[in-house]
Amino acid sequence: MTVFSRTDTSLLSNWWWTVDRRLLMCLAALIGFGIVMTFSASPAIADKLELDSFHFVKRQLFFLSLALVTMFGVSLLPIAWVRRFGVLLFVACLFLLALTLAIAPEAKGARRWLRIGSFTLQASEFMKPAFIIFSAWIFSEVHKSPGFKGWTIAILSYVIVAAFLIAQPDFGQTVLITMIWAAQFFMAGLPMIWVLGLGGLGMGGIFLAYFLIPHVTDRIDRFIYPELNDTFQVDTAMNAFRSGGLFGRGPGEGAVKKILPDAHTDFIFAVTGEEFGMILCLALIGIFALIVIRGLINLMKETDLFVFLATAGLLMEFGLQALINLGVNLSILPSKGMTLPFISYGGSSMLSLAIGMGMVLALTRSGGRDNLENLNSAWRQL
Repeated sequence: MTVFSRTDTSLLSNWWWTVDRRLLMCLAALIGFGIVMTFSASPAIADKLELDSFHFVKRQLFFLSLALVTMFGVSLLPIAWVRRFGVLLFVACLFLLALTLAIAPEAKGARRWLRIGSFTLQASEFMKPAFIIFSAWIFSEVHKSPGFKGWTIAILSYVIVAAFLIAQPDFGQTVLITMIWAAQFFMAGLPMIWVLGLGGLGMGGIFLAYFLIPHVTDRIDRFIYPELNDTFQVDTAMNAFRSGGLFGRGPGEGAVKKILPDAHTDFIFAVTGEEFGMILCLALIGIFALIVIRGLINLMKETDLFVFLATAGLLMEFGLQALINLGVNLSILPSKGMTLPFISYGGSSMLSLAIGMGMVLALTRSGGRDNLENLNSAWRQL
């Protein structure tokens, strides 16, 4: 039994028959597990902060509701509208990043969050999908218009974004955006001499950051020389995985969430390992891999360079963010505060990921170039 008839030309029916439903099911499974982990991990943190036990649960469910509406709304957009939305969001995020540096309060040595009432907005989270779409558009225009100064615009825009992020400072997001931008640049036909040059600059930047920025030095030293530094969080996370074994101690029975201060955000995968065990952790990693692989499969026959670069970049963002979080939890990467997509607590991250994956769903819809006509027709029927 199908949800909609193929003869139904309504807005929802058109969306259902053109969207990648397998990708949609993987995202639904990930979000569903994220809800379970929010109920499991966050009450202990709320109790330690002397808040209502379900304080973070309520807020996360609120953010999730907004995220689902946002993802669905963005997935309805035709390709041209995705491009316009991404470029407008990029401009808005530049303004918000400047505003963050100007008026945001300092917290833990950084200025990253704009306070709006009882909520905080992290503009750098929204900059990621916006910058990916903007870069994909610029790179694709280079091939359409030979006289277009796309390479120069791409480099200048990257320098501006990176400068804003470093000024906060937020080196983790800077590295992530740099990797995605460089990959898009390469896929867009970057000459090999530029590849070598930018690669050298990237390595040089990492060495300079290590020797000149104490915060970066400390995190890398903790990773390379754990016996000489305080590695309490990572050690506690690893003990959680050992405690969970194959099948876990059971939902709600973990102890690590009562010890780690970021158990509901950066180290929620450790809570998963302790309570649900290695088998479910591997299944969760498999879902992340399936989402990325499924998205890339959709690009195998793609001929539109903008769609190819934008979708590949958004999938890289999703996959690399998950990889970094998992790597930190498993002590195979230096410590970095980055959320696990759709699992960790965090409003800005949740909404940003919803925008990004909504764009992926929109860009990979079958008959994407006809979606504008179909969308207008469906709206007229409403």
